[in-house]
Amino acid sequence: MNKSRTRGERLVVIGGDAAGMSAASQARRLKGPDELEIVAFERGHFTSYSACGIPYWVGGDVTDRDRLIARTPEEHRARDIDLRLRTEVIELDLDGQRVRARDVDSGAESWTSYDKLVIATGARPIRPDMPGADAPGVHGVQTLDDGQELLDSLARTRGRRAVVVGAGYIGVEMAEALINRGYEVTVVNRGSEPMSTLDPDMGRLVHEAMEGLGITMVNDAEVTGILTGDDGRVRAVATREREFPADVVVLGIGVRPETALARAAGLPLGTHGGLLTDRSMRVRGHENVWAGGDCVEVLDLVSGQERHIALGTHANKHGQVIGTNVGGGYATFPGVVGTAVSKVCDLEIARTGLREKDAHRVGLRFEAVTIESTSRAGYYPNASPMTVKMLAELRTGRLLGVQIVGREGAGKRVDIAAVALTAGMTAEQMTTLDLGYAPPFSPVWDPVLVAARKAAAKVRGSA
Repeated sequence: MNKSRTRGERLVVIGGDAAGMSAASQARRLKGPDELEIVAFERGHFTSYSACGIPYWVGGDVTDRDRLIARTPEEHRARDIDLRLRTEVIELDLDGQRVRARDVDSGAESWTSYDKLVIATGARPIRPDMPGADAPGVHGVQTLDDGQELLDSLARTRGRRAVVVGAGYIGVEMAEALINRGYEVTVVNRGSEPMSTLDPDMGRLVHEAMEGLGITMVNDAEVTGILTGDDGRVRAVATREREFPADVVVLGIGVRPETALARAAGLPLGTHGGLLTDRSMRVRGHENVWAGGDCVEVLDLVSGQERHIALGTHANKHGQVIGTNVGGGYATFPGVVGTAVSKVCDLEIARTGLREKDAHRVGLRFEAVTIESTSRAGYYPNASPMTVKMLAELRTGRLLGVQIVGREGAGKRVDIAAVALTAGMTAEQMTTLDLGYAPPFSPVWDPVLVAARKAAAKVRGSA
C-alpha cells in the first residue's frame, strides 16, 4: 500500500547510483521536504559509488571498498530522501502514475504512486547465451555488489588461473587487476586487437603492453562455451580452437542498457536499446518521466546520431540536469563527443570522437594521420614515447576524432581534442591553440598539435 500523502508532490527515483541519486540530491537542493517528497529504490546494498573504481579495488590499488562510496544511504536519508535499499521496481504503471516494487529479501510487494518519475536503472553486463555462463565462478562486474561477489569468489578459489572474456575497458582493467592479485591471466577477445574503442592500429599498442605485463592475449577468438566441473563450478573457457583452463572467469564483453522495465511499459527505446530523451532528459512523449545514466542513449555531437555510452561522467551530469528540471529549474544536456581514458599498467589509453569505422558508417570522408612524439621535451629526463592518431574531415578539415596511447602524461591530453570537438574546430584551427609549454611537461609543439599540423596539411593536399 502507498504511504500516506501529507506532503506536496512525490518524486520516485528508480536506481540509487550516479544518475538517480544525483537527480534526487539536486531536486532536494531546490525543493524542501514539504514541497517535494522523494522516494528512491535501489536493488543493491550501496548508493552513489564509483563503478569505474571497481577494477582498482579488486586489484588492490584501492584497499577499502567504502572509499568508492561518495554518499552513503544514511547521508541521503539525513537529507529527507526516503531511500529503500534491496528493493527492486518490477513494474511501471504509467497511466496510473505508480510503480510496483519487490523487497529482494522478503519478496513482499507494494505499489508507490508518483507525480514525477526518474528512471536510472543503469546497464547490465552482457552474458553470452551459452551453457555455463551463469555457473559459479563466472562474474560480470558492473556494480559494487558484483565487485564484492568477485572478491569473495577469489577468496574461495584455490587455483590461480583467470580468463577474461572480452578486451574492452572493463576487460583490460580487470585483467590487470587479476595480474596484480597474482593470477595467471588469459584474455579471450573476439576482435583483432584489444580495446575496440580504438582503431586496430592503436589497439596493437595496447596488445603489446598487456603482453609485457604478463597477460596472454588471444585475439580473433569466439567463445563457444564456458565449461564446468563435476561440482558445477567453472573449469574452462572454450573457443572453436581450444580450451583455456579457468578457476575464475570475468566477463568484459561490454554492457547493455537495463531497460526491460521501460520496454515492458512501452517507453521509447533507440537502436542500441537505451531510452530516448529530449535535451532536458525527459523521456520523449512522457511529460512526467525522466531518464539518465547508462540506461539512456545520448546525442553524439560529432556524428549527429544517438549512441549508448556507459560512463559515470555522463550519468552524474544527467542527474544534475534531471534534478534541476524536476526541482523547478531549467537545464539541458546537449550531447557528448565520446571521450574516455583508461590504462594498462603505466600505458595510458585515450580516445574522443569517431574511429575510422564510425566515420565510414555515417558516410563521412576523412584523412587519418598518426604521429610519434614524446610526453616532455626529448632532452628532459623521463620523456616517454606517445602515439597520437587524428581524423579530420575532407575539404572542411573539421576534427572528427583523436586517439592517444602513451606513458605518463599521455591520457589527459585527449581533453584538448575533446574541447576542440565540442567547439567544432578544424585541425587547422587547432594548430594555433595557445597550450602551456615547459620542457618538463611537453615538447615545444605538443603532440596533439603536431598531429593537428599533419592532419591540416593532409586535408589541404587532398583538396
